[in-house]
Amino acid sequence: MALSEIQRILIMSHEIENMAFTNEKPWHGLGIEVANNLSSEEMMIAAGCDWTVAKAAIFTHYSGVEILVEGSAALLRTSDNKVLDIVGEDWEPLQNAEAFKFFKEFIDAGQMTMETAGSLKGGQLVWALAKVGKSFTLFGGDRVEAYLLFTNSHKYGLTIDVRFTPIRVVCNNTLTMALGGKGNYFKSSHRVVFDAAKTKETLKIAEAKLDAYEAAAAFLGSKRYTEETVADYFNQVFPVQVVKEKVEAKRKVSKNANLAQLALIHQPGVEFAPGSWWQAANSISYVTDHLMGRTEEARVENFWYGPVKDKKNQAFELALEMAKKS
Repeated sequence: MALSEIQRILIMSHEIENMAFTNEKPWHGLGIEVANNLSSEEMMIAAGCDWTVAKAAIFTHYSGVEILVEGSAALLRTSDNKVLDIVGEDWEPLQNAEAFKFFKEFIDAGQMTMETAGSLKGGQLVWALAKVGKSFTLFGGDRVEAYLLFTNSHKYGLTIDVRFTPIRVVCNNTLTMALGGKGNYFKSSHRVVFDAAKTKETLKIAEAKLDAYEAAAAFLGSKRYTEETVADYFNQVFPVQVVKEKVEAKRKVSKNANLAQLALIHQPGVEFAPGSWWQAANSISYVTDHLMGRTEEARVENFWYGPVKDKKNQAFELALEMAKKS
Protein backbone atom coordinates (compact mmCIF):
# COMPACT_ATOMS: atom_id res chain seq x y z
CA MET A 1 0.00 0.00 0.00
CA ALA A 2 0.98 3.65 -0.25
CA LEU A 3 2.56 4.61 3.05
CA SER A 4 2.50 8.35 2.51
CA GLU A 5 -0.26 9.02 5.04
CA ILE A 6 1.26 6.75 7.69
CA GLN A 7 4.56 8.52 7.22
CA ARG A 8 2.80 11.86 7.63
CA ILE A 9 1.36 10.49 10.84
CA LEU A 10 4.74 9.49 12.18
CA ILE A 11 7.10 12.05 10.75
CA MET A 12 6.60 15.77 11.00
CA SER A 13 9.45 16.69 8.67
CA HIS A 14 10.60 19.70 10.65
CA GLU A 15 11.00 17.50 13.74
CA ILE A 16 12.60 14.40 12.26
CA GLU A 17 16.05 13.50 13.61
CA ASN A 18 16.78 10.13 11.96
CA MET A 19 14.77 7.70 9.90
CA ALA A 20 14.98 4.47 7.88
CA PHE A 21 12.28 3.21 5.56
CA THR A 22 11.47 0.45 3.13
CA ASN A 23 9.12 0.25 0.14
CA GLU A 24 7.80 3.74 -0.67
CA LYS A 25 10.03 6.82 -0.37
CA PRO A 26 8.68 9.19 2.31
CA TRP A 27 6.76 12.22 1.11
CA HIS A 28 9.35 14.62 2.57
CA GLY A 29 12.27 12.86 0.86
CA LEU A 30 14.23 12.33 4.08
CA GLY A 31 15.59 9.13 5.58
CA ILE A 32 17.65 6.15 4.50
CA GLU A 33 16.13 3.48 2.26
CA VAL A 34 16.80 -0.07 3.44
CA ALA A 35 15.98 -3.61 2.35
CA ASN A 36 12.50 -4.92 3.14
CA ASN A 37 13.73 -7.94 5.09
CA LEU A 38 15.62 -6.32 7.97
CA SER A 39 15.41 -7.67 11.49
CA SER A 40 14.11 -5.30 14.15
CA GLU A 41 17.66 -4.79 15.43
CA GLU A 42 18.95 -4.02 11.94
CA MET A 43 16.14 -1.52 11.43
CA MET A 44 16.99 0.15 14.74
CA ILE A 45 20.62 0.55 13.68
CA ALA A 46 19.70 1.77 10.19
CA ALA A 47 17.35 4.35 11.73
CA GLY A 48 20.11 5.69 13.97
CA CYS A 49 18.30 4.66 17.14
CA ASP A 50 20.94 2.29 18.54
CA TRP A 51 21.66 4.46 21.57
CA THR A 52 20.83 4.20 25.24
CA VAL A 53 19.55 6.58 27.88
CA ALA A 54 20.57 6.98 31.51
CA LYS A 55 19.38 8.99 34.48
CA ALA A 56 21.95 11.35 35.93
CA ALA A 57 21.89 13.38 39.12
CA ILE A 58 21.24 17.12 38.82
CA PHE A 59 23.29 19.67 40.73
CA THR A 60 23.05 23.42 41.11
CA HIS A 61 25.47 25.95 42.57
CA TYR A 62 24.75 28.65 45.11
CA SER A 63 27.35 30.83 46.86
CA GLY A 64 30.09 28.51 45.66
CA VAL A 65 28.39 25.42 47.08
CA GLU A 66 27.33 22.49 44.90
CA ILE A 67 23.81 21.35 45.83
CA LEU A 68 22.08 18.14 44.76
CA VAL A 69 18.61 18.66 43.31
CA GLU A 70 16.61 15.93 45.00
CA GLY A 71 13.61 14.21 43.43
CA SER A 72 14.64 14.82 39.81
CA ALA A 73 17.14 13.44 37.34
CA ALA A 74 18.44 14.37 33.90
CA LEU A 75 17.59 11.84 31.20
CA LEU A 76 20.78 11.61 29.12
CA ARG A 77 21.36 10.11 25.72
CA THR A 78 24.67 8.45 26.40
CA SER A 79 25.91 8.56 22.79
CA ASP A 80 26.28 12.35 22.88
CA ASN A 81 25.39 13.29 26.51
CA LYS A 82 22.36 15.22 25.27
CA VAL A 83 19.78 15.94 27.98
CA LEU A 84 16.49 14.72 26.55
CA ASP A 85 14.38 15.82 29.52
CA ILE A 86 14.15 16.15 33.29
CA VAL A 87 12.33 13.22 34.91
CA GLY A 88 11.40 12.04 38.37
CA GLU A 89 13.43 9.56 40.40
CA ASP A 90 10.72 6.93 39.88
CA TRP A 91 10.73 7.35 36.08
CA GLU A 92 11.70 4.05 34.40
CA PRO A 93 13.34 4.50 30.97
CA LEU A 94 12.76 1.88 28.31
CA GLN A 95 15.84 1.35 26.16
CA ASN A 96 15.36 1.47 22.41
CA ALA A 97 16.85 -2.00 22.07
CA GLU A 98 14.06 -3.38 24.26
CA ALA A 99 11.42 -1.50 22.25
CA PHE A 100 12.67 -2.89 18.93
CA LYS A 101 13.11 -6.36 20.45
CA PHE A 102 9.33 -6.39 20.90
CA PHE A 103 9.00 -7.13 17.16
CA LYS A 104 11.57 -9.93 17.04
CA GLU A 105 9.35 -12.96 17.64
CA PHE A 106 6.76 -11.69 15.17
CA ILE A 107 9.37 -11.08 12.46
CA ASP A 108 11.11 -14.41 13.10
CA ALA A 109 7.75 -16.16 12.71
CA GLY A 110 7.06 -14.35 9.44
CA GLN A 111 4.07 -12.52 10.92
CA MET A 112 5.42 -8.99 10.45
CA THR A 113 7.92 -7.01 8.38
CA MET A 114 9.59 -3.79 9.46
CA GLU A 115 8.43 -0.78 7.44
CA THR A 116 9.90 2.38 8.97
CA ALA A 117 11.57 3.61 12.15
CA GLY A 118 13.27 6.70 13.48
CA SER A 119 13.43 9.41 16.10
CA LEU A 120 11.60 12.71 16.45
CA LYS A 121 11.96 15.83 18.54
CA GLY A 122 15.66 15.42 19.08
CA GLY A 123 15.31 11.85 20.34
CA GLN A 124 12.39 12.37 22.71
CA LEU A 125 10.20 10.10 20.59
CA VAL A 126 11.43 6.90 18.94
CA TRP A 127 9.05 4.89 16.75
CA ALA A 128 8.99 1.61 14.87
CA LEU A 129 6.28 0.59 12.43
CA ALA A 130 5.75 -2.96 11.17
CA LYS A 131 3.31 -4.34 8.65
CA VAL A 132 1.25 -7.21 10.04
CA GLY A 133 0.62 -10.21 7.82
CA LYS A 134 -3.14 -9.90 8.12
CA SER A 135 -5.50 -8.14 5.74
CA PHE A 136 -8.83 -8.53 4.00
CA THR A 137 -10.46 -7.31 0.80
CA LEU A 138 -14.17 -6.67 0.33
CA PHE A 139 -16.50 -5.35 -2.34
CA GLY A 140 -14.26 -6.30 -5.26
CA GLY A 141 -11.12 -4.41 -4.25
CA ASP A 142 -11.56 -2.47 -0.99
CA ARG A 143 -8.46 -3.63 0.89
CA VAL A 144 -7.74 -3.19 4.59
CA GLU A 145 -4.22 -3.88 5.90
CA ALA A 146 -2.92 -3.96 9.46
CA TYR A 147 0.10 -2.29 11.07
CA LEU A 148 1.74 -2.30 14.48
CA LEU A 149 3.17 0.97 15.76
CA PHE A 150 5.50 1.14 18.79
CA THR A 151 6.24 4.62 20.17
CA ASN A 152 8.94 4.77 22.84
CA SER A 153 9.03 8.09 24.67
CA HIS A 154 12.05 9.68 26.31
CA LYS A 155 10.10 12.65 27.62
CA TYR A 156 8.42 13.26 30.96
CA GLY A 157 4.64 13.08 30.79
CA LEU A 158 4.48 10.72 27.81
CA THR A 159 3.79 6.99 27.92
CA ILE A 160 5.04 4.00 25.97
CA ASP A 161 2.39 3.44 23.31
CA VAL A 162 1.89 0.26 21.25
CA ARG A 163 -1.08 0.03 18.88
CA PHE A 164 -2.56 -2.28 16.27
CA THR A 165 -4.04 -0.23 13.44
CA PRO A 166 -6.04 -1.22 10.36
CA ILE A 167 -5.63 1.08 7.35
CA ARG A 168 -8.10 1.34 4.48
CA VAL A 169 -5.69 1.36 1.56
CA VAL A 170 -7.72 3.28 -1.00
CA CYS A 171 -7.92 6.43 1.13
CA ASN A 172 -5.35 5.82 3.89
CA ASN A 173 -8.00 6.10 6.59
CA THR A 174 -6.99 4.85 10.01
CA LEU A 175 -9.95 2.68 10.95
CA THR A 176 -11.55 2.21 14.32
CA MET A 177 -11.56 -1.30 15.73
CA ALA A 178 -12.89 -1.25 19.28
CA LEU A 179 -15.96 -3.46 18.68
CA GLY A 180 -16.57 -3.64 22.41
CA GLY A 181 -14.18 -4.66 25.19
CA LYS A 182 -10.52 -3.70 25.10
CA GLY A 183 -9.28 -1.45 22.35
CA ASN A 184 -6.50 -1.85 19.82
CA TYR A 185 -3.68 -0.24 21.79
CA PHE A 186 -1.65 -0.60 24.98
CA LYS A 187 -0.13 2.19 27.04
CA SER A 188 2.48 1.78 29.74
CA SER A 189 3.55 4.41 32.24
CA HIS A 190 7.24 5.03 32.83
CA ARG A 191 6.59 4.62 36.55
CA VAL A 192 6.48 0.85 36.11
CA VAL A 193 8.72 -1.58 34.26
CA PHE A 194 7.41 -2.20 30.74
CA ASP A 195 5.64 -5.57 30.54
CA ALA A 196 6.17 -6.87 27.00
CA ALA A 197 4.24 -10.10 27.65
CA LYS A 198 1.13 -8.27 28.86
CA THR A 199 1.33 -5.91 25.88
CA LYS A 200 1.50 -8.81 23.43
CA GLU A 201 -1.58 -10.39 24.99
CA THR A 202 -3.50 -7.15 24.45
CA LEU A 203 -2.38 -6.99 20.84
CA LYS A 204 -3.35 -10.62 20.23
CA ILE A 205 -6.86 -9.65 21.25
CA ALA A 206 -6.69 -6.71 18.86
CA GLU A 207 -5.43 -8.88 16.01
CA ALA A 208 -8.24 -11.36 16.57
CA LYS A 209 -10.67 -8.48 16.31
CA LEU A 210 -9.63 -7.93 12.71
CA ASP A 211 -11.77 -10.94 11.77
CA ALA A 212 -14.72 -9.43 13.63
CA TYR A 213 -14.03 -6.11 11.96
CA GLU A 214 -14.12 -7.75 8.53
CA ALA A 215 -17.51 -9.26 9.31
CA ALA A 216 -18.80 -5.91 10.54
CA ALA A 217 -17.49 -4.13 7.43
CA ALA A 218 -19.15 -6.70 5.17
CA PHE A 219 -22.44 -6.21 7.04
CA LEU A 220 -22.25 -2.42 6.70
CA GLY A 221 -21.55 -2.83 3.00
CA SER A 222 -24.70 -4.90 2.60
CA LYS A 223 -27.02 -2.30 4.15
CA ARG A 224 -28.08 0.90 2.43
CA TYR A 225 -28.82 4.25 4.02
CA THR A 226 -31.44 6.78 2.95
CA GLU A 227 -30.89 10.52 2.64
CA GLU A 228 -32.73 11.02 5.91
CA THR A 229 -30.98 8.30 7.91
CA VAL A 230 -27.47 9.22 6.81
CA ALA A 231 -28.10 12.91 7.51
CA ASP A 232 -29.31 11.95 10.99
CA TYR A 233 -26.18 9.81 11.41
CA PHE A 234 -23.79 12.65 10.54
CA ASN A 235 -25.69 15.04 12.81
CA GLN A 236 -25.41 12.63 15.72
CA VAL A 237 -21.68 12.13 15.20
CA PHE A 238 -21.00 15.83 14.60
CA PRO A 239 -23.72 17.74 16.47
CA VAL A 240 -24.00 21.52 16.35
CA GLN A 241 -22.06 23.04 19.22
CA VAL A 242 -23.95 25.68 21.21
CA VAL A 243 -21.67 28.71 21.41
CA LYS A 244 -22.05 32.35 22.31
CA GLU A 245 -22.15 33.57 18.74
CA LYS A 246 -25.78 33.69 17.66
CA VAL A 247 -24.96 32.72 14.08
CA GLU A 248 -23.30 29.49 15.18
CA ALA A 249 -26.08 28.69 17.63
CA LYS A 250 -28.70 28.97 14.89
CA ARG A 251 -26.95 26.52 12.56
CA LYS A 252 -28.89 23.29 12.07
CA VAL A 253 -25.96 21.31 10.67
CA SER A 254 -22.36 21.48 11.87
CA LYS A 255 -19.42 22.15 9.57
CA ASN A 256 -18.03 18.64 10.07
CA ALA A 257 -21.43 17.05 9.35
CA ASN A 258 -21.46 18.95 6.06
CA LEU A 259 -17.94 17.74 5.31
CA ALA A 260 -19.00 14.15 6.00
CA GLN A 261 -21.95 14.55 3.63
CA LEU A 262 -19.60 15.75 0.88
CA ALA A 263 -17.09 12.96 1.65
CA LEU A 264 -19.88 10.46 1.12
CA ILE A 265 -19.71 11.07 -2.63
CA HIS A 266 -16.21 12.49 -3.08
CA GLN A 267 -13.90 10.45 -0.81
CA PRO A 268 -11.51 7.93 -2.40
CA GLY A 269 -13.10 4.49 -2.67
CA VAL A 270 -16.69 5.60 -3.27
CA GLU A 271 -16.96 2.87 -5.89
CA PHE A 272 -16.87 0.17 -3.21
CA ALA A 273 -20.34 -0.62 -1.84
CA PRO A 274 -21.75 2.79 -2.86
CA GLY A 275 -24.79 3.97 -0.93
CA SER A 276 -23.99 1.67 1.99
CA TRP A 277 -23.35 2.23 5.68
CA TRP A 278 -19.75 1.19 5.04
CA GLN A 279 -19.31 4.36 3.00
CA ALA A 280 -21.08 6.40 5.69
CA ALA A 281 -18.74 5.10 8.41
CA ASN A 282 -15.72 5.77 6.21
CA SER A 283 -16.92 9.32 5.61
CA ILE A 284 -16.42 9.93 9.32
CA SER A 285 -12.91 8.46 9.20
CA TYR A 286 -12.05 10.51 6.14
CA VAL A 287 -13.18 13.76 7.78
CA THR A 288 -11.38 13.09 11.07
CA ASP A 289 -8.15 11.90 9.41
CA HIS A 290 -7.86 14.33 6.52
CA LEU A 291 -10.04 17.39 7.07
CA MET A 292 -10.46 18.19 10.77
CA GLY A 293 -7.88 20.37 12.54
CA ARG A 294 -6.14 23.53 11.42
CA THR A 295 -2.83 21.87 10.63
CA GLU A 296 -1.67 18.44 9.52
CA GLU A 297 0.24 18.01 12.78
CA ALA A 298 -2.93 18.72 14.79
CA ARG A 299 -4.94 16.18 12.78
CA VAL A 300 -2.22 13.57 13.15
CA GLU A 301 -1.95 13.95 16.92
CA ASN A 302 -5.73 13.96 17.32
CA PHE A 303 -6.58 10.81 15.44
CA TRP A 304 -3.68 8.79 16.83
CA TYR A 305 -3.69 9.88 20.45
CA GLY A 306 -6.50 12.37 21.01
CA PRO A 307 -10.28 12.20 21.46
CA VAL A 308 -10.88 11.71 17.72
CA LYS A 309 -10.12 7.98 17.98
CA ASP A 310 -12.95 7.66 20.53
CA LYS A 311 -15.31 9.55 18.23
CA LYS A 312 -14.51 7.15 15.41
CA ASN A 313 -15.22 4.18 17.69
CA GLN A 314 -18.58 5.67 18.63
CA ALA A 315 -19.37 6.50 15.00
CA PHE A 316 -18.65 2.95 13.85
CA GLU A 317 -20.85 1.45 16.55
CA LEU A 318 -23.62 3.91 15.66
CA ALA A 319 -23.33 2.95 11.98
CA LEU A 320 -23.82 -0.70 12.95
CA GLU A 321 -26.89 0.18 15.01
CA MET A 322 -28.46 2.21 12.20
CA ALA A 323 -27.56 -0.42 9.57
CA LYS A 324 -29.43 -3.06 11.58
CA LYS A 325 -32.55 -0.91 11.33
CA SER A 326 -32.28 -0.31 7.60
